[in-house]
Amino acid sequence: MSIIPRVIRRRGLVAGAVALVTLAAASGAVQAKPAAGLANGGTVTFAQEVGNIPNYILPITISDAYTSSNLALFQPLLWRPLFWLGSGSLPEVSTQLSLASLPTYSNGGRTATMTLKRYVWSDGTPVTSRDVQFFLNLIKAGKTNWGGYTPGGFPDIVVGFTARGPRTFSITFNRSYSQDWLLNDVLNAITPLPQQAWDRTSAGGPVGNLDLTPAGATRVYSFLAKQAQTLGTYATNPLWRVVDGPFHLFAYDAATNYVSFVPNPAYSGPAKPRIAKLVEMPFTSTAAEFNALRAGELDYGYLPNTDINQRAYFASRGYSVQAWPGFGINYVVLNWTNPKFKSYFRQLYIRQALQVLVDQPLLIRTTLHGYGYPIDGPIPLVPRGPFVSALELHNPYPYSPSRAVRLLTAHGWTVVRNGTDTCRRPGTGPTQCGAGIPKGGTLTFSMNYPSGDLAVAAQFEDWKSVASTVGITINLDSLPLAQIGAITNPCTKGPSCTWQMGNWLGWGYGSPYPTGEQTFSALQTGGYSTATNTANITATHLSSSPQAMFRYENYLALTLPVIWWPNAPGQISVISPKLHGVIQNALGSVTPETWSLTP
Repeated sequence: MSIIPRVIRRRGLVAGAVALVTLAAASGAVQAKPAAGLANGGTVTFAQEVGNIPNYILPITISDAYTSSNLALFQPLLWRPLFWLGSGSLPEVSTQLSLASLPTYSNGGRTATMTLKRYVWSDGTPVTSRDVQFFLNLIKAGKTNWGGYTPGGFPDIVVGFTARGPRTFSITFNRSYSQDWLLNDVLNAITPLPQQAWDRTSAGGPVGNLDLTPAGATRVYSFLAKQAQTLGTYATNPLWRVVDGPFHLFAYDAATNYVSFVPNPAYSGPAKPRIAKLVEMPFTSTAAEFNALRAGELDYGYLPNTDINQRAYFASRGYSVQAWPGFGINYVVLNWTNPKFKSYFRQLYIRQALQVLVDQPLLIRTTLHGYGYPIDGPIPLVPRGPFVSALELHNPYPYSPSRAVRLLTAHGWTVVRNGTDTCRRPGTGPTQCGAGIPKGGTLTFSMNYPSGDLAVAAQFEDWKSVASTVGITINLDSLPLAQIGAITNPCTKGPSCTWQMGNWLGWGYGSPYPTGEQTFSALQTGGYSTATNTANITATHLSSSPQAMFRYENYLALTLPVIWWPNAPGQISVISPKLHGVIQNALGSVTPETWSLTP
């Protein structure tokens, strides 16, 4: 499954230094001038997220760089994937923006056949089936470094490739899979690469067919990956100048991560760029970004949570202020492997009690200023795709402190409102506290949440306050997001195994078919693992029936491997009245080739 990691989230962080606005351009880059026939021209400035920077150019992205800044805002401007995910604001495949026709299936569903549209590389060479084969050979060679790799998934499931013509090709898989899964989570991961320019093992070496053997593909991949580690040459390296996307890279500053693009005159897509230049501006703090926005230095920026009350200011000046919903979910992860607290978290009624104490409508209305969305299971409700079940749509666990009291009382707890609940009936019976919970045990938990965001802090303070009214104590501790990500892993012993609950601002799916092989693996859910969940996830890969997805999501919505938490938009965008043609893609990508500027 394609996932755009947690850093897709844009939240208010602690104010710090001023914006980095270094406009360094590397020598030898493309000249910044309008392409022939441009009706508008002009330079569009777009705000990068603080800390989420474009820093890896090769479209076989290593794990450490597998972020929205690279996968959605950098690489696709230069090289287009086989299938473009996100049709306008809907989480679905865009046939218009895809490089290939939708696949047809044969061989009992094991073989998918596609035809490329008539695209050309910027050096004038047609994009062909050979470029698809080249990508497949390289990703097999570099799969263990690729951030989207799951053993047994793509590319392991690919067992054959056949070029049926210059633009028509077939890919054969090791068995028949769900066509929804193949399209959205496998085939979309393929980005044709310029074999005629990149199939080499050194900068000055000859181009050949080296990738056609595993050893040769490994050498080619290693060479390209090493080139991608040299950020300072991104704008001048001839390799990265051969593109089929709508833009060329014009400048890249490795010190600041300032990046700019100019139109690719050879772009073959449906919309030719009308702007002369696109600048993705880096900032060291959200305060710096907001100051630049307020000063009119950004055409496309965002409001930090701490400045939401400035909506009226921008609206009065003609700016469009609108949420950019991310196709993702948010939740509190539980430590199912904590030697002491796993006994508590394994009790469904305790997880249910914790869940019904989350007042999602209130948190959305207050802390998120009306810009949030409820999360009731593993499938996002906003923007809504075709895989939301009726159960998840109607929230099986709405806010109800009285229900929490009934659940605890029915399972042998003495509930002390505004005090501390204790287990009075230990044991494993239906009216007892549950296996591993001693008599006199208390419902006292610690919770780690990301620091630096007042809205996030307010949400967890509310949960703590409500929980205390039914005798559950939640001790809060704010930590840097990276630190939370480092400690909220499955564990069995040692100093890192003391964590109990944590939040890392959720996941943003990079696919309209949001299955759970990564999101709801034991690694990402504190060690949670059941045979039923594993079987349900596998079924979503094998069955084309929507019932497979409904079964998967309903099981997790009801059994609560995590505590579902309201989700915030990817950002609250502030778009200049001079900028036109902006569509906020549900999967986080941008299509600046459709943008235009008026004076």
